[in-house]
Amino acid sequence: MIAVIQRVTRAEVTVAGESVGKIDRGILALIAVERGDTEAQADRLAERILGYRIFGDAEDKMNLNVTDVSGGVLLVSQFTLAADTRKGMRPSFTPAADPETGKRLFDYFVEKVRARHSPVETGRFGANMQIELVNDGPVTFTLNVPPAAAD
Repeated sequence: MIAVIQRVTRAEVTVAGESVGKIDRGILALIAVERGDTEAQADRLAERILGYRIFGDAEDKMNLNVTDVSGGVLLVSQFTLAADTRKGMRPSFTPAADPETGKRLFDYFVEKVRARHSPVETGRFGANMQIELVNDGPVTFTLNVPPAAAD
Protein backbone atom coordinates (compact mmCIF):
# COMPACT_ATOMS: atom_id res chain seq x y z
CA MET A 1 0.00 0.00 0.00
CA ILE A 2 1.05 3.55 -0.66
CA ALA A 3 0.13 6.73 1.18
CA VAL A 4 0.94 10.34 0.51
CA ILE A 5 0.37 12.17 3.77
CA GLN A 6 0.18 15.93 4.13
CA ARG A 7 0.11 17.95 7.31
CA VAL A 8 -2.80 20.33 6.87
CA THR A 9 -4.48 23.18 8.70
CA ARG A 10 -7.69 22.15 6.93
CA ALA A 11 -8.83 19.80 4.18
CA GLU A 12 -12.14 18.96 2.53
CA VAL A 13 -13.24 16.51 -0.13
CA THR A 14 -16.34 17.09 -2.24
CA VAL A 15 -18.23 14.95 -4.73
CA ALA A 16 -20.55 16.67 -7.21
CA GLY A 17 -20.50 19.81 -5.06
CA GLU A 18 -21.38 17.95 -1.83
CA SER A 19 -18.92 17.91 1.08
CA VAL A 20 -18.31 14.27 2.02
CA GLY A 21 -15.35 14.70 4.38
CA LYS A 22 -13.75 17.64 6.18
CA ILE A 23 -11.10 18.15 8.86
CA ASP A 24 -9.30 21.02 10.48
CA ARG A 25 -5.69 20.56 11.68
CA GLY A 26 -4.45 17.07 10.95
CA ILE A 27 -3.43 14.72 8.15
CA LEU A 28 -4.79 14.33 4.66
CA ALA A 29 -3.80 10.87 3.44
CA LEU A 30 -4.14 9.78 -0.17
CA ILE A 31 -4.18 5.95 -0.23
CA ALA A 32 -3.47 3.42 -2.98
CA VAL A 33 -3.91 -0.34 -2.78
CA GLU A 34 -1.54 -2.38 -4.93
CA ARG A 35 -1.84 -5.89 -6.32
CA GLY A 36 -0.76 -8.37 -3.66
CA ASP A 37 -1.64 -6.12 -0.72
CA THR A 38 -3.44 -7.75 2.20
CA GLU A 39 -4.83 -6.77 5.57
CA ALA A 40 -1.26 -6.94 6.91
CA GLN A 41 -0.24 -3.98 4.74
CA ALA A 42 -3.39 -2.07 5.75
CA ASP A 43 -2.68 -2.70 9.44
CA ARG A 44 0.93 -1.51 9.12
CA LEU A 45 -0.01 1.57 7.09
CA ALA A 46 -2.67 2.55 9.65
CA GLU A 47 -0.05 2.24 12.40
CA ARG A 48 2.46 4.32 10.45
CA ILE A 49 0.05 7.12 9.54
CA LEU A 50 -1.22 7.52 13.10
CA GLY A 51 2.26 7.24 14.60
CA TYR A 52 4.22 9.32 12.09
CA ARG A 53 5.69 12.31 13.91
CA ILE A 54 5.09 15.30 11.63
CA PHE A 55 3.73 17.90 14.07
CA GLY A 56 5.90 20.33 16.00
CA ASP A 57 6.49 20.06 19.72
CA ALA A 58 7.17 23.01 22.07
CA GLU A 59 10.57 23.48 20.36
CA ASP A 60 9.00 23.19 16.88
CA LYS A 61 10.69 19.81 16.25
CA MET A 62 8.65 17.16 14.43
CA ASN A 63 8.15 14.97 17.49
CA LEU A 64 4.35 14.70 17.72
CA ASN A 65 1.91 12.51 15.80
CA VAL A 66 -1.67 13.28 14.83
CA THR A 67 -3.02 11.63 17.98
CA ASP A 68 -0.70 13.71 20.18
CA VAL A 69 -2.16 16.91 18.71
CA SER A 70 -5.78 15.65 18.62
CA GLY A 71 -5.81 16.25 14.88
CA GLY A 72 -8.23 15.02 12.28
CA VAL A 73 -7.50 12.42 9.62
CA LEU A 74 -8.99 12.61 6.13
CA LEU A 75 -8.51 9.39 4.13
CA VAL A 76 -8.98 9.50 0.37
CA SER A 77 -8.59 6.54 -1.98
CA GLN A 78 -6.35 7.41 -4.94
CA PHE A 79 -5.45 4.43 -7.12
CA THR A 80 -3.31 6.61 -9.43
CA LEU A 81 -0.55 6.57 -6.78
CA ALA A 82 0.04 2.93 -7.75
CA ALA A 83 0.73 3.82 -11.39
CA ASP A 84 3.89 2.63 -13.11
CA THR A 85 5.39 5.80 -14.57
CA ARG A 86 8.86 4.49 -15.40
CA LYS A 87 8.51 4.69 -19.16
CA GLY A 88 6.48 6.32 -21.87
CA MET A 89 4.14 9.27 -21.64
CA ARG A 90 1.09 7.49 -20.24
CA PRO A 91 0.87 5.79 -16.84
CA SER A 92 0.19 2.07 -16.53
CA PHE A 93 -2.18 1.05 -13.76
CA THR A 94 -1.15 -2.62 -13.79
CA PRO A 95 0.38 -2.32 -10.27
CA ALA A 96 -2.94 -1.11 -8.78
CA ALA A 97 -5.31 -3.59 -7.17
CA ASP A 98 -8.53 -4.35 -9.02
CA PRO A 99 -11.44 -2.13 -7.89
CA GLU A 100 -13.12 -4.84 -5.77
CA THR A 101 -9.94 -5.63 -3.84
CA GLY A 102 -9.04 -1.95 -3.60
CA LYS A 103 -12.41 -1.06 -2.07
CA ARG A 104 -12.35 -4.00 0.34
CA LEU A 105 -8.85 -3.17 1.61
CA PHE A 106 -9.47 0.59 1.70
CA ASP A 107 -12.64 0.04 3.77
CA TYR A 108 -10.72 -2.32 6.07
CA PHE A 109 -7.96 0.30 6.40
CA VAL A 110 -10.49 3.01 7.31
CA GLU A 111 -11.99 0.75 9.99
CA LYS A 112 -8.53 0.15 11.48
CA VAL A 113 -7.75 3.88 11.61
CA ARG A 114 -11.17 4.69 13.11
CA ALA A 115 -10.67 2.02 15.78
CA ARG A 116 -7.56 3.85 16.98
CA HIS A 117 -8.30 7.53 16.31
CA SER A 118 -11.00 10.15 16.04
CA PRO A 119 -12.02 12.15 14.12
CA VAL A 120 -11.56 10.28 10.83
CA GLU A 121 -13.29 11.40 7.64
CA THR A 122 -13.14 9.89 4.14
CA GLY A 123 -13.73 10.63 0.53
CA ARG A 124 -15.94 8.37 -1.58
CA PHE A 125 -14.25 5.35 -3.14
CA GLY A 126 -14.29 5.41 -6.94
CA ALA A 127 -15.89 8.84 -7.20
CA ASN A 128 -14.55 11.87 -9.03
CA MET A 129 -13.51 13.91 -5.99
CA GLN A 130 -12.26 17.45 -5.53
CA ILE A 131 -9.92 18.07 -2.63
CA GLU A 132 -9.20 21.45 -1.11
CA LEU A 133 -6.43 21.71 1.44
CA VAL A 134 -4.04 24.04 3.13
CA ASN A 135 -0.75 22.19 3.41
CA ASP A 136 0.95 23.29 6.64
CA GLY A 137 4.67 23.77 6.08
CA PRO A 138 4.46 22.47 3.40
CA VAL A 139 4.93 19.03 4.94
CA THR A 140 4.35 16.01 2.69
CA PHE A 141 5.64 12.43 2.92
CA THR A 142 5.22 9.23 0.95
CA LEU A 143 4.80 6.05 3.01
CA ASN A 144 5.12 2.64 1.34
CA VAL A 145 4.27 -0.69 2.93
CA PRO A 146 5.28 -3.41 0.46
CA PRO A 147 4.18 -7.01 1.15
CA ALA A 148 7.59 -8.10 2.48
CA ALA A 149 7.73 -5.20 5.00
CA ALA A 150 4.37 -6.02 6.53
CA ASP A 151 5.47 -9.31 8.07
